[in-house]
Amino acid sequence: MSERLVELLDPLAGETVLELAAGLGDTGFLALERLRPGGRLLSTDGAPEMVAAARRRATEVGLEAGEELELRVEDASELTVADRSVDGVLCRWGLMLVPEPERTAREIARVLRPGGRAAVAVWGDHERNEWMTAAGRSALELGLLERPDPKAPGPFRLAADGLLEGVLAGAGLRVEAAETVAITWRAGSLAEWWDVTRDVSRMLAQLLERVGTADEARIAAGARRRLERYVDEDGSVSVPGLARVALATTLPEEP
Repeated sequence: MSERLVELLDPLAGETVLELAAGLGDTGFLALERLRPGGRLLSTDGAPEMVAAARRRATEVGLEAGEELELRVEDASELTVADRSVDGVLCRWGLMLVPEPERTAREIARVLRPGGRAAVAVWGDHERNEWMTAAGRSALELGLLERPDPKAPGPFRLAADGLLEGVLAGAGLRVEAAETVAITWRAGSLAEWWDVTRDVSRMLAQLLERVGTADEARIAAGARRRLERYVDEDGSVSVPGLARVALATTLPEEP
């Protein structure tokens, strides 16, 4: 997904790219390779803990903060970035999680220079992303979880056809391309899948804090049953998934 986002954005040497909801920062770090020489990456996330994690990740891959790389905390819906100051924006798995996606899209349009580009990825249909939904569906069947509001911030909020494009266009951006991207989630075993999901899913973590050990085991068992068909002969797990990505631009400056 990161490779496709960077490919769509097509960053050029000397440009400035802003990454929103960067997480560990790997998508932006991939883009940075194409910004050299003379370019700059501003890697941001709303959570100070994630920015600290991205800083550690940068060190792991041999990057240091400096002229070409800045990492800082930014609210994607209220950026401190100056108007018309960046050539490109990357946002992987962030726009559907903010309280007001339309407001964030307007901020993206504001900070982009004329002719600037934004590459944005969200999750596709929940039916096509069982890696993420197996635990929640299990909890729903057991009566331990209420069905989430599809309009509330969440991974599948912008999954329906046209929603991502509509948010971007509503901010005055011109949608140049929109496509689905097939991905594969992998784990060494179903036990490993459960550990990873429990760590990264806020919904699941909050649910497991409320229920007892017995109910946690029931949720896990039901989720694993949903994924058994994706277990390979060696016990590893390969679950197909689907994402949606769009490339949008600002209008070039008139001569």
